[in-house]
Amino acid sequence: MNILNCLIVDDEPIARDIIQNYCSHLDYLHVIAGCGNALEAKAILQSQAIDILFLDINMPVIDGVSFAKTLKHQPQIIFTTAYKEYAADAFDLAACDYLLKPFSFERFIIAIDKAMEKLQPVSSPKSADNDSVATNKADDFIFIKTDGRIYKIMHHDLLYAEAQGNYTKIVTAVNTLMPKMPFSNFEEQLPDSLFLRTHRSFIINKAKIGHIEGNRVFINNTEIPIGNNYREQLLKQLGFLK
Repeated sequence: MNILNCLIVDDEPIARDIIQNYCSHLDYLHVIAGCGNALEAKAILQSQAIDILFLDINMPVIDGVSFAKTLKHQPQIIFTTAYKEYAADAFDLAACDYLLKPFSFERFIIAIDKAMEKLQPVSSPKSADNDSVATNKADDFIFIKTDGRIYKIMHHDLLYAEAQGNYTKIVTAVNTLMPKMPFSNFEEQLPDSLFLRTHRSFIINKAKIGHIEGNRVFINNTEIPIGNNYREQLLKQLGFLK
């Protein structure tokens, strides 16, 4: 496993220490530095290759969201904050994850898994451990293997799917499955004419859209974010842009 360079940016020393401690338990994470503000971080990002950026939002001089917008070549950003109201802004920036303080080590690992999935090159859709998918795009269904069972999922029953670290959360009209497989591999099995990417972590069934409001798609009672990088293409696929 490749070593991932990490940068911690938080104006609270205790918060930096907690993330540093969490990173120390994972031998593939190497913390390059801990910074108290975005200007210090900018200097390091210009001189070091950073894979994962832990970024606090409420900081002096320039806040984390504004700082992220200035980055031309973004690492995988994991926002850390005590304020949940910033979540929508974070997802608009296609952040890898959003950790609400105080967060557990278990939740930290989930965020790291998401970052690792995005950093890994897309592999051919072979079996992923004991869980896999099999389909032909000409069919109107796919087969998913998880928890020792093989499930047949009709396209019209699939509501949406979400990247969850090394797993893909598949939500259907009748159940929710969590096969251990890369999100990109699952997406490859779905016909482009029926399914749309709204965010780097979400793909939806076009026929199941209830309505769109701002940067959110509503499917039943679930709100799904629309990332800035996907909004234009989404509107084109729905026929609102040429």
